Amino acid sequence: MVKFSRIVAGVIRWGSWGSKLSSSKMANMISTCVENGVTTFDLADVYGNYTTEREFGDAVILSGTPREDIQIISKCGIIKPCAEKPGFKISHYNTSKRYILDSVDLSLENLNTEYLDVLMINRPSPIMDYPEMADAFHQLKESGKVREFGVVNFSPDQIRAMRRFYPIIAHQSEFSMTHLEPMFDGTIDTCVANDMVPMSWSPLGGDKIYTHTKTGKKLEAKLEKHAAQFGWSVSEMALLFLLHHPAGILPVINYAKADKILETLELLDVEISNEDWFELLIMLQGKELP
Repeated sequence: MVKFSRIVAGVIRWGSWGSKLSSSKMANMISTCVENGVTTFDLADVYGNYTTEREFGDAVILSGTPREDIQIISKCGIIKPCAEKPGFKISHYNTSKRYILDSVDLSLENLNTEYLDVLMINRPSPIMDYPEMADAFHQLKESGKVREFGVVNFSPDQIRAMRRFYPIIAHQSEFSMTHLEPMFDGTIDTCVANDMVPMSWSPLGGDKIYTHTKTGKKLEAKLEKHAAQFGWSVSEMALLFLLHHPAGILPVINYAKADKILETLELLDVEISNEDWFELLIMLQGKELP
């Protein structure tokens, strides 16, 4: 099985969907991450309207980082009409065998690599053909183009259905202190039961906290007050809440600044008590435990 770093560097905001990092700055990001033990990088073909993979692949070469020193996760399945993906009218999903195989070939070309450590299906389609996806996985595995496979935002039943046809090893979901559902709907338990690595693609819950809405500001103030009791920032509290879970959930940190990623590493050695964790859970749910 692929050995992931405890913190995963999310690349979604490195390109045109975020900071628009130059090749040299992206290369420095990669080098700094690897030098500090963050060796797993999370991408998707659709990031930056299908441009970020190519930029990241060029930056890896520029950084001089040996391919075997990093783990690259990429995803496919979302079609987003844009200049790089002409000929489509609407955004939709495609999880057909042909599309998966073609997407991987393009990702490998863009990333300047001969293999992906992990390929994930990037969101479940309501018309997924599980045996067909499994056929694609088998072909990619046998060719050496992909080492392992995973899925994103699959329900427990969808995870089990996929595993009936192919042994996926990782699952990404939206899981944070502002989105607790995976902990209660069986998603995390299903990962544990099947020896899958659970990952959170939104570990800080940012979209619900750091907004200009009245609800967001109220939630932010509430979280800041609670975090201050422990001497934490809200972001630190969010990560400690996640890292305390015994399932070993890997946070995908979507910062485009190296120092922000390195700050999260300092939390790996911080332990909180079960009582403190439950105090936070009670605060988040707004009610005492039954």
